[in-house]
Amino acid sequence: MMFHSNTLPPVRKRPRPEGFDVQHHQEVKFATVTLFIVERRMGCSRRSFLTSLARSKGFSVDDVLSTKVTHVISEGNQASELWTWLRAQTAPPVADTEVLDISWFTESMRAGGPVVVESRHRIQDPSSQFRVGLPSTSESTVSQYACQRRTTLDNPNKIFTDAFEVLAENSDFCDSKGQALAYKRAASVLKSLPAALRCLGDTEGLPCLGEQTRAVVEDIFECGRSSKVETILSDEKFQTMKLFTSVFGVGPKTAEKWYLRGLRTLEEIVSEPHVHLNRMQQAGFLYYADITRPVSKAEAHAVGRIVKETVQEMSPNASVVLTGGFRRGKEFGHDVDYILTTPEMGTEEGLLLRVIDRLNYQGILLYTEYQGSTFDANRLPCRRFEAMDHFPKCFLIIQLHAAAIQDGTLSCDPGDRRGWRAVRLDLVAPPADRFAFALLGWSGSTQFERDLRRFARLERGMLLDNHALYDKSKDAFLPAKTEEDIFGHLGLEYIEPWQRNA
Repeated sequence: MMFHSNTLPPVRKRPRPEGFDVQHHQEVKFATVTLFIVERRMGCSRRSFLTSLARSKGFSVDDVLSTKVTHVISEGNQASELWTWLRAQTAPPVADTEVLDISWFTESMRAGGPVVVESRHRIQDPSSQFRVGLPSTSESTVSQYACQRRTTLDNPNKIFTDAFEVLAENSDFCDSKGQALAYKRAASVLKSLPAALRCLGDTEGLPCLGEQTRAVVEDIFECGRSSKVETILSDEKFQTMKLFTSVFGVGPKTAEKWYLRGLRTLEEIVSEPHVHLNRMQQAGFLYYADITRPVSKAEAHAVGRIVKETVQEMSPNASVVLTGGFRRGKEFGHDVDYILTTPEMGTEEGLLLRVIDRLNYQGILLYTEYQGSTFDANRLPCRRFEAMDHFPKCFLIIQLHAAAIQDGTLSCDPGDRRGWRAVRLDLVAPPADRFAFALLGWSGSTQFERDLRRFARLERGMLLDNHALYDKSKDAFLPAKTEEDIFGHLGLEYIEPWQRNA
């Protein structure tokens, strides 16, 4: 039989000797449940691992799809392809067979027994659905993890995600981290959908949408806007906190301290004698007009050429790699991030300091903060995630001249006659054997990276950060030369940078 590229290949049925014990003599605790794990997408080794895990927990797992199977488990397959394959089998699922996403399996393993099947677990047959919800293009089961969703810059649900992001920002200002994370996760899920929500029912079964977020969606459907969001946007404290935190070097705690002092404008802060600004904040105010203006992709590449020329004067074999939002396909960003790497271990030491000296000699360095390496492989794995990694890094503001840009166009006020603008530039220089981890971490997005670490910890029993990937079950670090290696260790399909805009 010929199979097209968009159909699932058949599971090869190997002959088994008579009396072959599928459970390998392990006790079956749940006689009414028989699992079948679809090998497609996850691969043979992962399927074997999951099969062994399930059997060790007392589940019965069939190696072939048969009429005895009560629960079909799939990971990463599109619903249409999966059901096309299932219907083509010699023993297709009977009417009451549950076809489920891997999330039901992992929850059951964690619980030590089969959990109740909910709508969010089920992979529905698209050909038998007659609901008014999302169009038929939304066929794949939506994972709770951003690292299992492909999220491009095309966002058909912007009206909802914009509202969630305002609510998340306000929660951050109020130091309500849990609530902020809930809104960020909800926004991330909606950004990944291939089509716009058309009614509240379309949110049924979607992960990470709780009572509060669904209430916001309902409000927008009914009124065209969220009253909760409008109240926040008109709130004086929110507006002031947003203004103050737009200054380079100013976080929510400092902004609130200024607000409680009765300060409401940037001019009041600068003129207040009792406000003491650190070096970063002083630079933030001095170059405020420039560094709060978006940086274009052309400007980011121009900065990269300057950095590359500077680096290769000192280390010809060094590489300069663009990361952050621009690597994910964005046309504009708030700063520019580059990773510097050398092929030989140890040659990255001192590289950033030499780059800083060279930029200063060129007369284009406006501000610098250097943080030396605190990386110590003997202190890995780190069981508590830290916001910043331990590689040497520097946070700079440089002078970018129009002549450095290919089309000679600067993103600045049309009346500006300086011929240059200030641009924020962050550089990091990891050792060669840590490059893949640093690249993955610095590429973002924040929510994608957060869920990738959460997935590694909860689903794979591993610890991941910008330095390493540690497998707790093997008590071993897993090496990686590329991002693809890291995804492979985690049993995940590789997701391109432009699909990580979660």
